Amino acid sequence: MSTSGSVGVMLPRDLAPARVLPFARRADELGFDELWVVEDLGFRGGIGQAAAVLAATGRIRVGIGLLPVGARNAAFAAMEAATLAQLFPGRIDIGIGHGMPGWMKSVGEWPASPLTMLEEYLGAVTALVRGKSVERGEYVELDGVRLEDSSVPDHPPLVLAGVRGPRSLAVSGRVADGTILAEPTTPEYARAALAHIDADRPHRLVGYNVAAVHPDASVAIDAVRTGLEWIGEPDWAPHLAPLPFAAEFAALRRSCDSREEFARRLPEEWVRRLAVTGTAADARSRLAELFAAGVDSAVLVPVGPDPLEAVEQLAAVL
Repeated sequence: MSTSGSVGVMLPRDLAPARVLPFARRADELGFDELWVVEDLGFRGGIGQAAAVLAATGRIRVGIGLLPVGARNAAFAAMEAATLAQLFPGRIDIGIGHGMPGWMKSVGEWPASPLTMLEEYLGAVTALVRGKSVERGEYVELDGVRLEDSSVPDHPPLVLAGVRGPRSLAVSGRVADGTILAEPTTPEYARAALAHIDADRPHRLVGYNVAAVHPDASVAIDAVRTGLEWIGEPDWAPHLAPLPFAAEFAALRRSCDSREEFARRLPEEWVRRLAVTGTAADARSRLAELFAAGVDSAVLVPVGPDPLEAVEQLAAVL
């Protein structure tokens, strides 16, 4: 595998609890560089998952993707992040984002100005884990708060923004240590995102992609279709806009009565462009394209009825 980027794998959010730690250990043993955990409303908490899999593994880097800004006070989020960074130095990255609007509204935590909230929150957490003090903002109401010296990690975690839209990407470029792009991350989308990010300092780009690998490429391509069912919905528009078939893609979604029908009717060529799939050689070629487009960390989202079997197959790209 090319050394120009890291290859990670995502821990499925609905994996049976008895299989969570075996999945993490196996990803570590197989040689994946990173393991990313998810915090989606109604599923498992990101910080608890991260702590558990860090303790159960010895090498793999763990990312939290992502903590919604309205879910926790920024000071307490920074305390959690700093604790993980002290206990597992150099092995934790923290993703922070708006959260899905519908979810955040359902828990009463969608601000009047999501961009202001995001920028203040990212800035506060980043400063606090580095031992700096934070003053009061419009949303992040901290009054000279800082972490005690004994709790500031020697190796602060990277604080990344999980965002989509151009203005949110610009906030990430100004404030965050990196950006997490949800699936699908195509080379075209990565380049477009980096243009909006326009960071003037080192900035890590993490890209998620639904993935399946099989000696028979058609088997892998069929497998990833279920992971692409949602990408025709409006929230995913920024991912598709840079693609040459964006208009045809939107027309196909309009002509389908369900997400399942849409995924079934996606042309094979589009599926190959919207996922990391096919044979191991196909997948390695796609990863090389992503790294060439500026992705630093390619995170593979396994699909299929058995996630442990899926991660074994994905390891063929390493």
